[in-house]
This record gives sequence, C-alpha cells and structure tokens, in this order.
Amino acid sequence: MTEPSIFTRILNGEIPGELVAQTERVFAVRDINPQAPLHLLVIPKTEQYRDVTELAAGDPALLAEMVDVAQQLATEHANGEYRLIFNKGASAAQSVFHVHAHVLGNIEEGKLVGF
Repeated sequence: MTEPSIFTRILNGEIPGELVAQTERVFAVRDINPQAPLHLLVIPKTEQYRDVTELAAGDPALLAEMVDVAQQLATEHANGEYRLIFNKGASAAQSVFHVHAHVLGNIEEGKLVGF
C-alpha cells in the first residue's frame, strides 16, 4: 500500500493547509508557493487519478466539478477571471501525482504566469 498523497494528508488534518472550499468530492487549498496573487489548488478527495487525462477518462463529472469549483473560487477572489492549469507528468512540472488544478488569478496585465 502506498502512502497517502500530501493532499490527502492536508485534507485529513495531518499537515497544515488553508482549506478555502469543499464539496462532497472536491476541496481547495491555497498553494504554499504561489505563482500569482491568487493561487489555489482544486483537488478531488479521491487519489484514484494521477493526472487530468486519467480523470477525464475515468470520471468526467468529477473533472467538471473541479472546473465548477475553480470558477466559483475565481468569482469570489478574482472577479471571475482566472487561469486554470493541470500539469501532467514530471517533465511538465507535476510534482504530486494526485490530480489537481492550479487556479491562478489577479495576474498583472501582460504578465503570463506559468511553471
């Protein structure tokens, strides 16, 4: 059996994290290394999917819920405007293999944020 991901450990209260939203299947926290004035992570509570491609194939409704939560958070914190990023694979900057979306907002005009 593998160890729980850092996200599961945050959700379970084993590691500190600032929970900003939660539904039955999804939760959101502030990123500990923000790349924009608003940088949140939207994460499914299940560890079943390593990346967005697996999630899209296995549970498109859960993916849609993640996008919906991202929109709600952007509406609350960034006038509804945001950049949504999924990293897939280590060479694409994915460091935690528990699918998650980065919600970036309040980005300075003309400044493209990426990592």
